[in-house]
Amino acid sequence: MLKSRLLSIRYFCFKSYLKCYCSKSNDIKKARHPNVTEDFVNKLSSAIGHENVNTSLPLRKQCGTDEGYHGTSASDVVVFPKSRDHICNVAKLCSRNLVPMVPRGTGTGLEHGVGAIKGGVCIDLSHMTSILKVNEEDFDCIVEPGVTRKTLGAHIRHTGLMFPIDPGADASLGGMASTSASGTNAVRYGTMKENVLNLEVVLADGSVLNTAGPNRRTRKSAAGYNLTELFVGSEGTLGIISKVMLRLHAVPAMMVSATCSFPTIANAVETVVQILQNNIRIARIELLDDVSMAISCSYSGLSYPIAHSLFLEFHGTEESVKAEADQVEEIIKMNEGSNFSWSADAEERNKLWKARHEIYYATLAQKPGYKSIITDTCVPISNLTEMITKTKEDVSESGLLGTIIGHVGDGNFHTQLLYDPKNKEEFELARTVEHKISERALSMNGTCTGEHGIGIGKMSFLEQELGPVGIQTMQLIKRALDPQNLMNPGKMLKMDV
Repeated sequence: MLKSRLLSIRYFCFKSYLKCYCSKSNDIKKARHPNVTEDFVNKLSSAIGHENVNTSLPLRKQCGTDEGYHGTSASDVVVFPKSRDHICNVAKLCSRNLVPMVPRGTGTGLEHGVGAIKGGVCIDLSHMTSILKVNEEDFDCIVEPGVTRKTLGAHIRHTGLMFPIDPGADASLGGMASTSASGTNAVRYGTMKENVLNLEVVLADGSVLNTAGPNRRTRKSAAGYNLTELFVGSEGTLGIISKVMLRLHAVPAMMVSATCSFPTIANAVETVVQILQNNIRIARIELLDDVSMAISCSYSGLSYPIAHSLFLEFHGTEESVKAEADQVEEIIKMNEGSNFSWSADAEERNKLWKARHEIYYATLAQKPGYKSIITDTCVPISNLTEMITKTKEDVSESGLLGTIIGHVGDGNFHTQLLYDPKNKEEFELARTVEHKISERALSMNGTCTGEHGIGIGKMSFLEQELGPVGIQTMQLIKRALDPQNLMNPGKMLKMDV
């Protein structure tokens, strides 16, 4: 009896394996890229291990989707490298067989940077999660690309150091470098560009580049071209990041969060401008319009006034923080602001910023089944009041449910516009408003993207922003490093190859 049951179980397992294998084979036969064959997949398996190669359609779709509205572009195969050598092996195979490569972190982007729009191989870096070294005395660390910012934060908490770049999502540090992410702390601590010291990058042919030189981790250098910043923000179009060296910062002695509200959005933005003009070293200064505040208070259980508001945070000593808070309160009153309150309580501060980071999902929850288009413009501080005031008018006139939030301390803000995906006219209306906002930012000497990147969603705006010579120069760099256009093709730049 037992033997019969064991045979039955083995037969069932064999049938399941055969079904899975046949399904994978059929998927490969229907590959979107002609060079992804069963033989190619077998070579991948031999190079990095069968267990690190997957061709199941649900996984390929999942890895070809991000948080944006651009849909799904599944790769033909997903690989999970566990080391730099694995990445090199995959790159060499893809290069020899002319197969596109699309690196992926956590998939929290918004511009379809992870979409395999030309098929090929998705290189999922989520298994490369080692924190290789923390140099406490030098305020830096070395991590693999799949390490997320929260994981790093927890790992170094006991050292009295922190990594301050906070885009909201628990994004991978390799992905954050790839898109030049920033977030709520950028006004004081800068963006990824200011906090990446060196990168180890696997190029299209499988060779390895250390952008600042092997093992270099100085705070400054005048040696040659700035290759590190070339790859920060390159969105996987020039190479695959396999190691990141980051600048760390001392945890301040005191952190105080504060809120205040205003009768008009112009009052709120003008307050931001004056705070910056008075050289007050604020750590975070976030704008939420009245619609955002209503949604946030309801979704996160906050009890703040439903009005145009600022969320602020001060870092420093007890004396400096108190002095800065007093200065800011004066400026708030000058701009008809009210309800200024602040707290040094960590739980209260965390609750405030958790609510700010959840506004994306809180807005989507207002209309279940709806999707959103998010703008990411950034303008000089002197143009910020006019830019946001006119954007508020655009959203109101459109009739769409839309929120305005932003890291206004560095001139960057977002508009989230909800639309019914089944309603083509509503989608086109949202796209029209998005285009209007981005074009206005460009007309005000700003940029179409402060932190989300170009992907496929902002390619036309990049052409306007940089001009013909700028685009041609980028294309020359792309051809030099990736002559076959295999690295995340179809993103950022239009290429002839």
